[in-house]
Amino acid sequence: MKSIIAIDGPAGAGKSTIAKSLAEALNYLYIDTGAMYRAVAYQALQQQAPLDDAERLGQLAAQANIDMRAENGENRILLNGYDVTKEIRLPQVSAVASAVSALPQVREQLVPKQRELAARGRAVLDGRDIGTVVLPQADCKIYLTASLDERAERRYKELLARGLEADLAEVRRDIEQRDYQDTHRETSPLRQADDAVYLDTTGLSIEQVLAKVLQLAEAAE
Repeated sequence: MKSIIAIDGPAGAGKSTIAKSLAEALNYLYIDTGAMYRAVAYQALQQQAPLDDAERLGQLAAQANIDMRAENGENRILLNGYDVTKEIRLPQVSAVASAVSALPQVREQLVPKQRELAARGRAVLDGRDIGTVVLPQADCKIYLTASLDERAERRYKELLARGLEADLAEVRRDIEQRDYQDTHRETSPLRQADDAVYLDTTGLSIEQVLAKVLQLAEAAE
């Protein structure tokens, strides 16, 4: 199999930013798995589907046609033909995305789609359980994290940069709640794979983190 790079870690750790930059540097396909779960969460909110109805959410995941494409240096997320890149990052979507992604009925529909994309080879995937569940055979596994305060600050600035209103204290509470949900869920909880490299990015710039990750990825080729 051609090189598959798996980057896992908690919310706000910068996984998507690093994974996307790494894919560009290596000319790999970037597969944003978290965006896939966010898309289902967004669809559920749009259709006012009960968030405690696991079967209904599983149906939405099965029916969802989720595609990704690079456009002007940005990864665009398409849901059933519509660009929802901005919408799936809204705080109200973030607030329910973790709970939606924890549902076995949702995961069993999306994980095969993630594996199909990765099967093309030369791909970078980021999420919560890529190296442990989705692609345990990945050639390079990295567990990316940072302090809670730094992750909250990063997410806060990201929302502002997207032209969205945000409150730092609220963003911090949301991330703290997601941390608990992600690490305590019954299905595929967030944890570091035994063979993953632990990388704490607290105090590091994007360029510094990318340089470290690029070195790890190239060593795995």
